[in-house]
Amino acid sequence: QVRLVESGGGLVQPGGSLRLSCAASGSKIRPNAMGWYRQAPGLERELVASSTGCDITKYAESVKGRFTISRANAGKTVFLQMNSLKPEDTALYYCNAVWTTFDIWGQGTQVTVSS
Repeated sequence: QVRLVESGGGLVQPGGSLRLSCAASGSKIRPNAMGWYRQAPGLERELVASSTGCDITKYAESVKGRFTISRANAGKTVFLQMNSLKPEDTALYYCNAVWTTFDIWGQGTQVTVSS
């Protein structure tokens, strides 16, 4: 069974940093793409950052210059380094992995930015 396991969320003060991790298990084939989405209360889920198999990255305008997505473990693990965090970054962050015929979501990890 293919699944994603996320970690790294938590409470941080404005201006602080967090690093999210997401590891895919149960598949011998690396995902074509992996990414991070977030959903704040009352808002729709939005793309934060994504990375394709060709290491092409994409970021939401609101996080450019502050967040960095990277992959490791033969492309089966994705990280999201979040710096200069703002209260508006508070949300439930979800990892997503895409293979040719299916995609799956992680369980979500909470990020709260507050003083």
